[in-house]
Amino acid sequence: MGFLNCVNGEVPGRDVLGWRRKFGVIIPSTNTVVEPEFHAMSVPGVTAHTGRIHIRNQHLASDEDMLGLLEQIRDEIGATVERVVTAEPDYMVMGMSAETFWDGVEGNRRFKQQIKDTSGGLDVATGAEACERALQLFGAKRIGVVTPYQPVGDENVVRFFGELGFEVAAIKGLKCPSAVSIAHVTETELRDALIEVNEPEVDALVQCGTNLSMVHLADEAERWFDKPVIAINAATWWMALRDNGIEDRLHGFGSLLRDH
Repeated sequence: MGFLNCVNGEVPGRDVLGWRRKFGVIIPSTNTVVEPEFHAMSVPGVTAHTGRIHIRNQHLASDEDMLGLLEQIRDEIGATVERVVTAEPDYMVMGMSAETFWDGVEGNRRFKQQIKDTSGGLDVATGAEACERALQLFGAKRIGVVTPYQPVGDENVVRFFGELGFEVAAIKGLKCPSAVSIAHVTETELRDALIEVNEPEVDALVQCGTNLSMVHLADEAERWFDKPVIAINAATWWMALRDNGIEDRLHGFGSLLRDH
């Protein structure tokens, strides 16, 4: 088989589907949106291989519930990463966002280092850093934010962006009662939330929470508002592709993947 590969000009040992890159993707077991949205944004030769963090208690009805969910993630994420890396991915992608905003810029740095150490040195795309890069690319300074979180989650989002010099002019936390129920938020509810945070002089809108289905709506909303609307799943996937030298342009998921 190796001889045939050489004759055909193929590289022996290269994954036949993920011949450009294989991404290891980490998501909570309760998340039913980020995986299909990543797959919808797939490009030839790049494959995503998912590990699920076991969430035993998915309640999110209070700040305490949200903190409890994050504790579950912290307890389980190491083993999840270890399982995913047995597929020998080239790069890690976080299909979860709250933890990447927690404790501000330094918290995101520590989180990335933890994933890098656990994965054997792989670089990682996080939602928080992806949003930072996108906002810098667009030259945004004043932003409106939509999240599925309780107030404690919103506070950490505001802290992260504030430490980077972005002003969060308005934030709408949808206070979803459970991790699974985040995926039940409708396009109408998301549209209304975007309208609510689109205050005068806001340069861009940002959606956090990878279990909110937003990538297609964000593409439409950019035409309504005539400004960038950053869906976190689109931004994270964009960061992963561009970090790996994949410059394919995708339509239907917002200007970030289409034009940059």
